[in-house]
Amino acid sequence: MIDYEKMLTKEVRELKPSGIRKFFDIAAEMKNVISLSIGEPDFKTPWNIREAGVKNLNEGATWYSSNQGMIKLRQEVCNYQKRRFGVSYHPEDECLITVGGSEGIDLIIRALVSEGDEVLIPQPCYVAYEPLVELQKGVPVIINTKPENQFRLTKEEVLEHLTDKTKLLILPYPNNPTGAVLTEKELIGISEALEGTNVLVLSDEIYGELTYEREHISAPSIGSLYERTLLIGGFSKAFAMTGWRLGYVLGPEAIIKHINKIHQYAIMCAPTTSQHAAIEALKNGSESVSKMRKEYDMRRRYLLSALSKIGLECFPAKGAFYLFPSIKSTGLTSEEFCTRLLYSKNVAVVPGTAFGDSGEGFVRISYSYSLNHLKEAISRIEEFLNELKEDKK
Repeated sequence: MIDYEKMLTKEVRELKPSGIRKFFDIAAEMKNVISLSIGEPDFKTPWNIREAGVKNLNEGATWYSSNQGMIKLRQEVCNYQKRRFGVSYHPEDECLITVGGSEGIDLIIRALVSEGDEVLIPQPCYVAYEPLVELQKGVPVIINTKPENQFRLTKEEVLEHLTDKTKLLILPYPNNPTGAVLTEKELIGISEALEGTNVLVLSDEIYGELTYEREHISAPSIGSLYERTLLIGGFSKAFAMTGWRLGYVLGPEAIIKHINKIHQYAIMCAPTTSQHAAIEALKNGSESVSKMRKEYDMRRRYLLSALSKIGLECFPAKGAFYLFPSIKSTGLTSEEFCTRLLYSKNVAVVPGTAFGDSGEGFVRISYSYSLNHLKEAISRIEEFLNELKEDKK
């Protein structure tokens, strides 16, 4: 008999499964569950975008595109980034179209990180960064951001963790799971911290269109960050195009051309139907994005108020579509809270520890669901909290 475990690499064997999917999978097997666990828009892809994809199919334009992506789409991506966030890239050699933003993250880490290289990762954060670094035999250096600073990364925290082995800094803002955003002052500070180093930056700005109270500030628009930043963007969140699986990487030609080589061998090219739809999204999708953003903001404000009323402290997150309330007052760990809430009230939220150890004492609630959905969930969570109080008496 073949010992399959021994055939696998040590890095793959030790890879932890996603903490987000754990609770989603349990909830999927239960009846009458309200799930606030997955970060997927509840809106359908706007019709004009779908129509563009359908038109492409009807015309039979179903062949491969260039490895780097259709030049028309790359031009629109660069136009969009210049128009919305004030950063300029050349579509010919500084833009790569990927299968979702997640492929872009993987490509960057695979291209840059060698065994022993250190990668600075502010946590809590999206679950993929640390495992992808570990698969490259790199060293994840975790920066535990602080709730009293609304989980924002500071210049001082970067300086504290920089060494001569640091290769890459990940900037996951607007942040999943906390909803934190960085101010211009903080980005300037981070830029100053990296002056005189060869450290590169992976700026994951997939939620860049989903900020509230103030506009998103793109990392490469600040000082010397431009020359050292690889920017991740995409269509899943803002344009409600999760199933289309399309994203992009923007950055220096000298790196993009090598990232594209990995993409060539692993993927070939992103789906052409999705690329045609994305062109329409960038050219004519701003009104739809604005409407969805307003709806998310209304849900965000409702949840912040509702959580406060039922006794769960939560800082006013200003980006993405998540809130990260503290559940420390219950005396339960994040895992215990989510497990008991799911089985007793059929409400699924995600333990903060799924996003790093610094998430202990918090849970992630996604508000990419209808207001009625959220109201019923809050009602059940309030019942759960009241029962916990009764149990303590």
